[in-house]
Amino acid sequence: MAINPRQPAGVLLLRTLAMPADTNPSGDIFGGWIMAQMDMGGAILAKEMARGRVVTVAVDAMTFLKPVSVGDVVCCYGQCVHIGNTSLKVKLEVWVKKVANEPIGERYCVTEGVITYVAVGKDGRPRTLPRENNPALSENGGAGCCGAPFEDG
Repeated sequence: MAINPRQPAGVLLLRTLAMPADTNPSGDIFGGWIMAQMDMGGAILAKEMARGRVVTVAVDAMTFLKPVSVGDVVCCYGQCVHIGNTSLKVKLEVWVKKVANEPIGERYCVTEGVITYVAVGKDGRPRTLPRENNPALSENGGAGCCGAPFEDG
């Protein structure tokens, strides 16, 4: 098993299993399915930081580095990289752990991206991010999902 010295950046936001229903005709997992997992993971972090509803407004970057196979454990990590008045930019990485295919146990990054979310009110219009008594919005990005600190990277 090759050792990958690089570690995921941010906190674990979502973990799931790649299933046969999510494959393309070549047998790899659809890129759109991976993007959906990233959007869900990023929204979890953005909702916590915004203390309420958020909407996805932009996929600022998305790079598919390696294919994902059926049976891979798919892990989405994220960290806030920009806080605006109503919006948040979240850098996301998807890593897989091989548990059903060779090389068993190997972990590596398969996709990277940046997604922008906007906090919205009940009326669906943008609202200001709550900064008072909100450690999640401190200058360094604050606490991550469930209060876990962000790792540098």
